[in-house]
Amino acid sequence: MSAREIDSAVDNLAYQLNRDLAGKKPIFLGILNGSFMVLADLVRKFQHPCEIAFIKAKSYDGTQSTGQVKLEGLDLDLSNRTVVVVEDIVDTGLTVVTLSRKLTQLNPKELLVATLFLKPDVYKQELKIDYVGLNIENKFVVGYGMDYNNLGRELPQLYVQTNKMKNIVLFGPPGAGKGTQAERLKEKYNLVHISTGDVFRYNIKNATELGTLAKSYIDKGDLVPDEVTIKMLKAEVEKNPQAEGFIFDGFPRTNAQAEALDNLLQSMDTEVSGMVALEVEDEILVERLLERGKTSGRADDANEDVIRDRVKVYYKQTAPLKDYYAAQDKYYGVDGVGAIDEITQRLSVEFDKL
Repeated sequence: MSAREIDSAVDNLAYQLNRDLAGKKPIFLGILNGSFMVLADLVRKFQHPCEIAFIKAKSYDGTQSTGQVKLEGLDLDLSNRTVVVVEDIVDTGLTVVTLSRKLTQLNPKELLVATLFLKPDVYKQELKIDYVGLNIENKFVVGYGMDYNNLGRELPQLYVQTNKMKNIVLFGPPGAGKGTQAERLKEKYNLVHISTGDVFRYNIKNATELGTLAKSYIDKGDLVPDEVTIKMLKAEVEKNPQAEGFIFDGFPRTNAQAEALDNLLQSMDTEVSGMVALEVEDEILVERLLERGKTSGRADDANEDVIRDRVKVYYKQTAPLKDYYAAQDKYYGVDGVGAIDEITQRLSVEFDKL
C-alpha cells in the first residue's frame, strides 16, 4: 500500500474524529510502539484542542499473536475525560479489548476506539471499534509504524506478507533422475510433486475436458498449447490449497511457460523459489536410459539414436530456461552423478537455501 493510500486512510479517520469530537478536548491515547506514526499524522489533521499520551502494549512475537497482552504506562488521570484509544491496526482485538477493560477502571467520561486499519475477517470481539480508517485483508503487514521483530517501522509504505511457500522447478535432461529425487524430496520437505507427464496421463485417461482437448492435439501430431498445459497445472495446484509448496517436474520447458508459471503463482501471492537442475553428462544419460529400457517397456528408452535425439531436443528447447532463472538469481546446478542418497543430499543443500 502506497504512502498516498495510507494518507487517504488517515484523512478518513481524521474526518470522523473532527465530526464527532469538536469541543470535547479528547485525550488521544496511542498504543506503542506501532501507533506512533498514525497518531502523529492524525493529530496534525485534528482541528480541535486535544491532548496526547502513550502506553505500551505487546501481544505479537514475529508474525503471530502470543495470546497474551503486556501493558505498561497506565498511570494516567483519565477521570471524566473523553479518551480515544488510537491503534495502528486491529486484527484479533486482544490488545484493544484488554486495554479497554483496564481503562474503564480509570473512570473516563467516554472511551472510544479508533484504528487506522481493521481486519474484519478476524475481529470477532464484542467491543465496538468506533472509528476505522480502512478495512484490510487478513495478512501480516509491515511498515508505517508496524514491524516484524522491531524491523520495518520506519517504512512510509505498507508491505504485505506473502505466503512463504517453497516452490521448486526441478530441472534436468531425460535420465537425470528427476522423478526418483522428486519422490524423495517431496516427503522430506512436505511438498506436492506435480509431474507434467503424470498430469497429462491422468487427464487423458479420465477424459477430462482438458485431457480430451490435449489428446486432440497429440493425435494430430501437434504440440499441446501452453494455455492447455497451464490450465492443467492450475487445476492440480488448486487441489492442494494448504500445500507448503510444490515441486514442478517437466514444466516449464520454455520461457513462455516459465512466464505463465510465474503468473499462476503470483495469483496465489507466491513465486518460484528457484530452479534446481540435475547436471549429468550425455554419455551417462544414454547409458542410464538404455539400462532403464530393459525394464521400463518404453520404446524410447531402448533405442540409442532416439535417446540421443531426445537429449539434443531437451538442450535446444530448454537451455534458455537456465538463463531465464539465472537472470533472477534462481538457478542452482547440482551434480547428478553418484549414488541416489548422495544426489539427494546435494539437492537438499540447495532446497534448504530456498
